[in-house]
Amino acid sequence: MSMFVKICGLRDAECVAAAVDAGADAIGFVFADSVRKISACDARDLSSAIPTGVKRVAVMRHPSNDEWQAVCTVFEPDVLQTDIEDLEQLSVPRHVSTWPVVREGSDAANDALPEIFVYEGLASGAGETVDWSRAASIADRGRMILAGGLVAANVGAAIRTSRAWGVDVSSGVESSRGEKDVDLIRSFIGAVRAAENDR
Repeated sequence: MSMFVKICGLRDAECVAAAVDAGADAIGFVFADSVRKISACDARDLSSAIPTGVKRVAVMRHPSNDEWQAVCTVFEPDVLQTDIEDLEQLSVPRHVSTWPVVREGSDAANDALPEIFVYEGLASGAGETVDWSRAASIADRGRMILAGGLVAANVGAAIRTSRAWGVDVSSGVESSRGEKDVDLIRSFIGAVRAAENDR
């Protein structure tokens, strides 16, 4: 089975096209405070060329319901990704999937988990690697998307150790903070596909 790959924090058409062409399964647009933050209008425009089979993900963190509704209305994402505790206060339309973020060391990691969830460290987009062995202990409780500190050079080991269903990268495909690099995007997805064959 092929690994699910999400490229996150995209802000320009060239990188969106490169990610799609290289075989990304999901494209993430960041609406939380970050150097990668984008407007809902820009995300909508950038995602207009994304094929139907590629998920368009709204990445947020502790949004108010009003903030989420504004993004949802304009961007019209396929998926909302935000911390698991945020979802209790957000009104999410039935046609929008949710990918709760479970942070390493949080109590949520001990609770019942949804079908798909993202596992990462305390800070998003900071290049912080989680304990892959610790991640493996909850990998079979759903479809776990591993995030945090992944790059082309370590993603194979991360996949083997964590037994993740998918991987999520942002800073690991940047030439400088917040600036995506098309060659790094291609290299990362190529490394994931190579690791699949080793499993």
